[in-house]
Amino acid sequence: MIRFVLADLGTRRLGALLLVLIIAFATGLGVLVTLQERALRLGSARAAAAFDLVVGAPGSETQLVLSAVFLQPAPLTLVPGEVMARLSADPRVAFAAPVGFGDFAGASPIVGTTTAMLRALGGLRAGHGLEQLSDAVVGAKVPHALGDTLVPMHGQIEAGGHVHAGIAYHVVGQLAPTGTPWDRAVLVPIQAVWQVHEHEHEHEHGVGAGAADDDDDDEAHAPLAGPVDEAAARRADAPGVPAIVVKPVSIAAAYSLRQSFRGHGTLAVFPGEVLARLYGTMGDARKVLALVAAGAQGLVGAAILLVVMAEVMQRRRQIGALRAFGAARGAVFALVWMESFLLLALGVVAGVGVGTAGAWALSAGLERQAGIALPVELAGGDLLQAGLLLALGAGAALLPAVLAYRQSPAEVLRG
Repeated sequence: MIRFVLADLGTRRLGALLLVLIIAFATGLGVLVTLQERALRLGSARAAAAFDLVVGAPGSETQLVLSAVFLQPAPLTLVPGEVMARLSADPRVAFAAPVGFGDFAGASPIVGTTTAMLRALGGLRAGHGLEQLSDAVVGAKVPHALGDTLVPMHGQIEAGGHVHAGIAYHVVGQLAPTGTPWDRAVLVPIQAVWQVHEHEHEHEHGVGAGAADDDDDDEAHAPLAGPVDEAAARRADAPGVPAIVVKPVSIAAAYSLRQSFRGHGTLAVFPGEVLARLYGTMGDARKVLALVAAGAQGLVGAAILLVVMAEVMQRRRQIGALRAFGAARGAVFALVWMESFLLLALGVVAGVGVGTAGAWALSAGLERQAGIALPVELAGGDLLQAGLLLALGAGAALLPAVLAYRQSPAEVLRG
């Protein structure tokens, strides 16, 4: 029977192939939506795993998380230095690390911070940490090796950024891979960021001009000379920072800290909670897209059944001849059902492959753009859904099979 089915489909291979492709793309759309939404949730949750609590100035919670966790550039209001001092001295805090940004080394954001942030991100894969003001530790995907020199730029070129004249960082370490946007970041001492911008501010306003103009290069390098003094970042009179990453000593301490630093000029957020709200928005969008995909699959399925039934009607003489030559009703029924179900099954299986491949490609593109590893994972529910589609296809294939079963060979051949 299988050989006969394959031989029969081979005589109309072009039509059969088109039907399979239509089913595959309709099924693949639903698979792509499901896998991509899950990949975004898993990838963003893993990216935020090292950030228990983020403290910033009052404003948008979402923007604070996008900037501090995902390193999306935005003009955030600075948190005063006394906030960092309070957090560092609080017994509920295991560590507090400032996060200062605004500069770039090529396409990589330069983040001013402290050694605690290096540990929170998983530690070093090579080299050593931030010991001198001119030291830089690069993420796993930054295209620079140990010993390279980086010239910081304020802002990005496409946004009208400009190079900090004469300032340079030296790559002394590399972070272990994190699968987050921090893999593309360059970490430097927060003091260096402050001094670079203070130095630039003085030059913009003519401070230090005169005799020093003959030796601009030496003066330009002066702000990044000397060892790192991380205690300076914890003083109340320290310059402000866009955000502070906080590691509480316990879950209870985390909630207590969030309550303490919400209001009175500060905003404390759990990145996980902010992401959960974003997931809710994405979930609503996914439901709409899933309904659209299901509707498309239903319409495609109905159209295919109509095509198959029309084909059965066109093949009435062939089916009548089979019956006249002794083929039993059951054999004709099985032949038509197997042909219809085989086309549907091939389309569903191919659709799962097409949807998975599409999700992989889309995730790879988003990872290159945003730096977040987006894992595409087929779950048991996805296979269950594919099995349900096959079951529905098996039931739907009964319609043309019954139509062929009920045909009378005598009437068909006489007509």
